[in-house]
Amino acid sequence: MRRSFFCIDSHTCGNPVRLVAGGGPLLPHLPIAERRELFVRDHDWVRQALMFEPRGHDIMSGAIIYPAYREDCDFAVIFIEVSGCLPMCGAGTIGLVTAAIEEGLVTPRVAGRLSIETPAGRVDIEYEKPGEFVESVRMFNVPSYLHAADVAVDVPGVGQLVVDIAYGGNYYAVVEPQEAWAGLDGMSAGGIVNLSVKLRDALADVCDPAHPDDARIRGVHHALWCDKRTSDKADGRGAVFYGDKAIDRSPGGTGTSARMAQLHGKGRLNVGETFRQESLIGTVFEGCIEEGIDVGPFRGIKPSVGGWARIIGHNTIFVDGRDPLAHGFQIK
Repeated sequence: MRRSFFCIDSHTCGNPVRLVAGGGPLLPHLPIAERRELFVRDHDWVRQALMFEPRGHDIMSGAIIYPAYREDCDFAVIFIEVSGCLPMCGAGTIGLVTAAIEEGLVTPRVAGRLSIETPAGRVDIEYEKPGEFVESVRMFNVPSYLHAADVAVDVPGVGQLVVDIAYGGNYYAVVEPQEAWAGLDGMSAGGIVNLSVKLRDALADVCDPAHPDDARIRGVHHALWCDKRTSDKADGRGAVFYGDKAIDRSPGGTGTSARMAQLHGKGRLNVGETFRQESLIGTVFEGCIEEGIDVGPFRGIKPSVGGWARIIGHNTIFVDGRDPLAHGFQIK
Protein backbone atom coordinates (compact mmCIF):
# COMPACT_ATOMS: atom_id res chain seq x y z
CA MET A 1 0.00 0.00 0.00
CA ARG A 2 1.35 3.38 -0.98
CA ARG A 3 0.93 6.39 1.32
CA SER A 4 1.63 9.95 0.31
CA PHE A 5 2.67 12.85 2.53
CA PHE A 6 2.64 16.49 1.49
CA CYS A 7 5.44 18.32 3.29
CA ILE A 8 6.66 21.90 3.48
CA ASP A 9 10.41 21.85 3.91
CA SER A 10 12.25 24.71 5.55
CA HIS A 11 15.34 25.37 7.60
CA THR A 12 15.68 27.26 10.86
CA CYS A 13 19.02 29.06 10.94
CA GLY A 14 20.46 26.12 9.00
CA ASN A 15 18.69 23.15 10.60
CA PRO A 16 16.14 21.33 8.39
CA VAL A 17 12.48 21.26 9.44
CA ARG A 18 9.90 19.17 7.55
CA LEU A 19 6.30 20.16 8.29
CA VAL A 20 3.87 17.38 7.39
CA ALA A 21 0.89 19.30 6.00
CA GLY A 22 -0.99 16.29 4.63
CA GLY A 23 -1.04 12.55 5.20
CA GLY A 24 -0.34 12.47 8.92
CA PRO A 25 -2.27 9.81 10.90
CA LEU A 26 -5.57 10.75 12.51
CA LEU A 27 -5.45 10.62 16.30
CA PRO A 28 -8.19 10.84 18.96
CA HIS A 29 -8.90 14.25 20.47
CA LEU A 30 -6.78 14.03 23.60
CA PRO A 31 -4.09 16.20 25.21
CA ILE A 32 -1.16 16.26 22.81
CA ALA A 33 1.12 14.54 25.34
CA GLU A 34 -1.25 11.56 25.24
CA ARG A 35 -1.56 11.70 21.45
CA ARG A 36 2.25 11.64 21.30
CA GLU A 37 2.25 8.34 23.19
CA LEU A 38 -0.32 6.89 20.79
CA PHE A 39 1.69 8.10 17.81
CA VAL A 40 4.85 6.46 19.15
CA ARG A 41 2.97 3.22 19.83
CA ASP A 42 1.02 2.92 16.58
CA HIS A 43 2.53 5.23 13.95
CA ASP A 44 6.25 5.56 14.58
CA TRP A 45 6.84 4.16 11.10
CA VAL A 46 5.70 7.55 9.76
CA ARG A 47 8.49 9.29 11.67
CA GLN A 48 11.06 6.77 10.51
CA ALA A 49 9.94 6.90 6.87
CA LEU A 50 10.03 10.71 6.71
CA MET A 51 13.10 11.39 8.88
CA PHE A 52 15.46 8.49 8.05
CA GLU A 53 17.20 7.85 4.76
CA PRO A 54 16.41 7.67 1.87
CA ARG A 55 13.73 10.38 2.34
CA GLY A 56 15.55 12.15 5.16
CA HIS A 57 18.96 12.06 6.81
CA ASP A 58 20.69 12.01 10.20
CA ILE A 59 19.93 15.67 10.98
CA MET A 60 16.22 15.75 10.09
CA SER A 61 13.63 17.46 12.26
CA GLY A 62 9.93 17.54 11.55
CA ALA A 63 6.48 18.27 12.89
CA ILE A 64 2.84 17.34 12.38
CA ILE A 65 0.10 19.83 13.28
CA TYR A 66 -3.08 18.66 15.05
CA PRO A 67 -6.14 20.44 16.47
CA ALA A 68 -5.49 21.76 19.96
CA TYR A 69 -7.05 20.05 22.97
CA ARG A 70 -6.40 23.07 25.19
CA GLU A 71 -8.79 25.96 24.65
CA ASP A 72 -5.99 28.48 25.15
CA CYS A 73 -3.98 27.16 22.19
CA ASP A 74 -4.37 27.70 18.44
CA PHE A 75 -3.14 24.23 17.46
CA ALA A 76 -1.11 21.29 18.75
CA VAL A 77 2.05 19.68 17.42
CA ILE A 78 3.89 16.37 17.52
CA PHE A 79 7.60 16.70 16.82
CA ILE A 80 9.13 13.92 14.73
CA GLU A 81 12.90 13.64 14.76
CA VAL A 82 15.60 11.16 13.89
CA SER A 83 15.93 10.73 17.67
CA GLY A 84 12.23 10.06 18.29
CA CYS A 85 9.22 12.19 19.20
CA LEU A 86 10.70 14.88 21.41
CA PRO A 87 8.60 16.72 24.01
CA MET A 88 9.75 20.04 22.53
CA CYS A 89 11.89 21.32 19.67
CA GLY A 90 12.80 25.00 19.38
CA ALA A 91 14.18 25.02 15.84
CA GLY A 92 11.23 22.88 14.79
CA THR A 93 8.81 25.36 16.34
CA ILE A 94 10.34 28.35 14.58
CA GLY A 95 10.32 26.47 11.27
CA LEU A 96 6.78 25.14 11.53
CA VAL A 97 5.39 28.55 12.56
CA THR A 98 7.08 30.20 9.58
CA ALA A 99 5.77 27.57 7.16
CA ALA A 100 2.28 27.40 8.67
CA ILE A 101 1.76 31.18 8.57
CA GLU A 102 3.29 31.79 5.14
CA GLU A 103 1.37 28.87 3.58
CA GLY A 104 -1.92 29.70 5.30
CA LEU A 105 -2.21 26.45 7.26
CA VAL A 106 -3.26 28.27 10.44
CA THR A 107 -5.12 31.52 11.07
CA PRO A 108 -4.05 33.23 14.30
CA ARG A 109 -6.72 34.55 16.64
CA VAL A 110 -4.53 37.64 17.04
CA ALA A 111 -2.26 38.71 14.20
CA GLY A 112 1.38 38.21 15.07
CA ARG A 113 0.67 35.83 17.96
CA LEU A 114 0.07 32.11 18.40
CA SER A 115 -0.16 29.64 21.25
CA ILE A 116 0.92 26.07 20.59
CA GLU A 117 0.10 22.97 22.61
CA THR A 118 3.30 20.89 22.71
CA PRO A 119 3.91 17.65 24.63
CA ALA A 120 6.10 19.69 27.01
CA GLY A 121 3.41 22.33 27.61
CA ARG A 122 2.06 25.54 26.14
CA VAL A 123 4.47 27.61 24.05
CA ASP A 124 3.50 31.16 23.11
CA ILE A 125 4.72 32.74 19.88
CA GLU A 126 5.27 36.25 18.57
CA TYR A 127 6.20 36.61 14.92
CA GLU A 128 6.95 39.50 12.57
CA LYS A 129 5.37 39.42 9.12
CA PRO A 130 5.70 42.90 7.64
CA GLY A 131 4.76 41.70 4.16
CA GLU A 132 4.47 38.38 2.41
CA PHE A 133 7.02 36.56 4.53
CA VAL A 134 7.63 35.82 8.19
CA GLU A 135 10.89 37.54 9.01
CA SER A 136 11.38 36.40 12.60
CA VAL A 137 9.79 34.24 15.29
CA ARG A 138 10.15 34.48 19.06
CA MET A 139 8.99 31.53 21.11
CA PHE A 140 8.23 31.82 24.80
CA ASN A 141 9.35 28.38 25.80
CA VAL A 142 8.24 26.06 28.58
CA PRO A 143 9.69 26.73 32.06
CA SER A 144 13.33 25.68 32.18
CA TYR A 145 15.62 24.96 35.10
CA LEU A 146 19.00 23.75 36.33
CA HIS A 147 18.38 20.22 37.57
CA ALA A 148 21.84 19.38 38.92
CA ALA A 149 25.11 21.32 39.03
CA ASP A 150 28.67 20.03 38.84
CA VAL A 151 27.93 16.39 38.10
CA ALA A 152 31.22 14.49 37.81
CA VAL A 153 31.29 11.62 35.33
CA ASP A 154 34.13 9.44 34.06
CA VAL A 155 34.13 9.33 30.27
CA PRO A 156 36.18 6.57 28.59
CA GLY A 157 39.16 7.92 26.70
CA VAL A 158 38.63 11.42 28.11
CA GLY A 159 38.77 11.27 31.89
CA GLN A 160 36.52 13.03 34.34
CA LEU A 161 34.15 15.67 33.01
CA VAL A 162 32.10 17.96 35.22
CA VAL A 163 28.75 18.85 33.64
CA ASP A 164 25.52 20.59 34.56
CA ILE A 165 22.15 18.96 33.89
CA ALA A 166 19.62 21.53 32.66
CA TYR A 167 16.13 21.34 31.20
CA GLY A 168 14.88 23.53 28.35
CA GLY A 169 12.15 21.31 26.92
CA ASN A 170 14.62 18.39 26.79
CA TYR A 171 17.30 17.47 29.32
CA TYR A 172 20.86 18.51 28.44
CA ALA A 173 24.31 17.77 29.73
CA VAL A 174 25.82 21.26 29.54
CA VAL A 175 29.60 21.12 29.19
CA GLU A 176 31.98 24.06 29.44
CA PRO A 177 35.75 24.06 28.76
CA GLN A 178 37.74 22.40 31.56
CA GLU A 179 40.89 20.37 32.12
CA ALA A 180 39.62 17.27 30.31
CA TRP A 181 37.95 19.21 27.47
CA ALA A 182 39.63 22.25 25.95
CA GLY A 183 36.66 23.52 23.95
CA LEU A 184 35.19 23.45 20.45
CA ASP A 185 38.16 24.91 18.58
CA GLY A 186 39.84 22.26 16.49
CA MET A 187 37.06 19.68 17.02
CA SER A 188 35.48 18.05 13.99
CA ALA A 189 31.78 17.25 13.78
CA GLY A 190 32.65 13.57 14.05
CA GLY A 191 34.73 14.23 17.13
CA ILE A 192 31.84 16.02 18.83
CA VAL A 193 29.49 13.15 18.01
CA ASN A 194 31.87 10.48 19.32
CA LEU A 195 32.49 12.40 22.53
CA SER A 196 28.77 13.05 23.02
CA VAL A 197 27.87 9.38 22.71
CA LYS A 198 30.50 8.46 25.31
CA LEU A 199 29.28 11.19 27.66
CA ARG A 200 25.63 10.22 27.32
CA ASP A 201 26.39 6.55 27.95
CA ALA A 202 28.46 7.40 31.02
CA LEU A 203 25.81 9.75 32.39
CA ALA A 204 23.13 7.07 32.14
CA ASP A 205 24.81 5.29 35.05
CA VAL A 206 24.90 8.32 37.35
CA CYS A 207 22.00 10.60 36.44
CA ASP A 208 18.40 10.01 35.34
CA PRO A 209 16.45 13.28 35.72
CA ALA A 210 12.66 13.24 35.48
CA HIS A 211 10.47 16.29 35.05
CA PRO A 212 8.71 17.10 38.34
CA ASP A 213 5.40 17.73 36.56
CA ASP A 214 5.53 14.92 33.98
CA ALA A 215 7.65 11.83 34.67
CA ARG A 216 7.29 10.78 31.01
CA ILE A 217 9.89 13.46 30.24
CA ARG A 218 13.10 12.00 31.61
CA GLY A 219 16.68 11.11 30.85
CA VAL A 220 19.62 13.05 29.41
CA HIS A 221 19.47 12.53 25.66
CA HIS A 222 21.11 15.77 24.51
CA ALA A 223 24.51 17.35 25.07
CA LEU A 224 25.40 21.03 24.72
CA TRP A 225 29.10 21.75 24.26
CA CYS A 226 29.72 25.40 25.11
CA ASP A 227 32.60 27.68 24.25
CA LYS A 228 33.48 31.32 23.66
CA ARG A 229 31.85 33.23 20.83
CA THR A 230 33.48 33.81 17.46
CA SER A 231 31.17 36.69 16.47
CA ASP A 232 30.39 40.04 18.06
CA LYS A 233 26.73 39.23 17.40
CA ALA A 234 26.82 36.45 20.01
CA ASP A 235 27.58 36.01 23.70
CA GLY A 236 28.58 32.36 23.48
CA ARG A 237 28.79 29.41 21.13
CA GLY A 238 27.35 25.94 21.45
CA ALA A 239 27.09 22.63 19.65
CA VAL A 240 23.89 20.67 20.38
CA PHE A 241 24.13 16.89 20.03
CA TYR A 242 21.01 14.72 19.74
CA GLY A 243 19.93 11.37 18.34
CA ASP A 244 22.68 8.92 17.46
CA LYS A 245 24.94 11.21 15.46
CA ALA A 246 23.23 14.56 14.89
CA ILE A 247 24.61 18.02 15.58
CA ASP A 248 22.08 20.82 15.40
CA ARG A 249 22.94 23.24 12.62
CA SER A 250 20.97 25.96 14.41
CA PRO A 251 21.98 27.29 17.84
CA GLY A 252 19.27 25.07 19.37
CA GLY A 253 16.02 26.41 20.82
CA THR A 254 15.66 24.05 23.77
CA GLY A 255 19.46 24.08 24.03
CA THR A 256 19.57 27.87 24.33
CA SER A 257 16.79 27.65 26.93
CA ALA A 258 18.72 25.04 28.90
CA ARG A 259 21.90 27.11 28.64
CA MET A 260 20.16 30.18 30.07
CA ALA A 261 18.63 28.06 32.85
CA GLN A 262 22.09 26.73 33.68
CA LEU A 263 23.66 30.20 33.68
CA HIS A 264 20.82 31.59 35.81
CA GLY A 265 20.99 28.69 38.25
CA LYS A 266 24.71 29.37 38.75
CA GLY A 267 24.18 33.11 39.23
CA ARG A 268 25.70 34.16 35.91
CA LEU A 269 22.60 35.44 34.05
CA ASN A 270 19.79 37.45 35.61
CA VAL A 271 16.10 37.86 34.88
CA GLY A 272 15.66 40.37 32.05
CA GLU A 273 19.10 39.72 30.56
CA THR A 274 19.72 38.29 27.10
CA PHE A 275 22.03 35.55 25.87
CA ARG A 276 22.80 35.22 22.18
CA GLN A 277 23.81 31.68 21.26
CA GLU A 278 25.95 31.06 18.18
CA SER A 279 25.81 27.79 16.23
CA LEU A 280 28.71 25.95 14.63
CA ILE A 281 27.81 27.55 11.28
CA GLY A 282 27.60 31.06 12.74
CA THR A 283 23.83 31.57 12.92
CA VAL A 284 22.47 33.10 16.13
CA PHE A 285 19.42 32.71 18.38
CA GLU A 286 18.65 35.56 20.76
CA GLY A 287 17.57 34.23 24.15
CA CYS A 288 16.12 36.18 27.04
CA ILE A 289 15.16 35.30 30.60
CA GLU A 290 11.66 36.70 30.73
CA GLU A 291 10.94 35.90 34.40
CA GLY A 292 11.74 33.56 37.24
CA ILE A 293 9.38 30.67 37.82
CA ASP A 294 9.20 27.54 39.95
CA VAL A 295 9.43 24.12 38.28
CA GLY A 296 8.32 21.73 41.00
CA PRO A 297 10.88 22.13 43.82
CA PHE A 298 13.36 23.86 41.50
CA ARG A 299 13.75 27.58 40.89
CA GLY A 300 13.76 28.07 37.14
CA ILE A 301 13.13 30.58 34.40
CA LYS A 302 10.65 31.40 31.69
CA PRO A 303 12.89 31.74 28.61
CA SER A 304 12.22 33.17 25.19
CA VAL A 305 14.24 32.42 22.05
CA GLY A 306 14.14 34.38 18.82
CA GLY A 307 15.28 33.27 15.39
CA TRP A 308 14.28 32.97 11.74
CA ALA A 309 13.43 30.28 9.20
CA ARG A 310 13.08 30.08 5.44
CA ILE A 311 10.89 27.77 3.33
CA ILE A 312 12.98 25.86 0.81
CA GLY A 313 10.35 23.85 -1.03
CA HIS A 314 7.22 21.71 -1.27
CA ASN A 315 7.74 17.97 -1.18
CA THR A 316 5.28 15.16 -1.91
CA ILE A 317 6.78 12.01 -0.43
CA PHE A 318 5.65 8.48 -1.24
CA VAL A 319 6.03 5.55 1.15
CA ASP A 320 5.38 2.42 -0.91
CA GLY A 321 4.89 -0.93 0.80
CA ARG A 322 6.59 -2.65 -2.16
CA ASP A 323 9.79 -0.81 -1.28
CA PRO A 324 11.96 -2.94 1.02
CA LEU A 325 13.27 0.35 2.49
CA ALA A 326 9.82 1.88 2.85
CA HIS A 327 10.26 2.64 6.54
CA GLY A 328 13.72 4.10 6.18
CA PHE A 329 17.14 3.14 7.52
CA GLN A 330 20.12 4.54 9.36
CA ILE A 331 23.78 3.63 8.98
CA LYS A 332 25.31 3.31 12.42
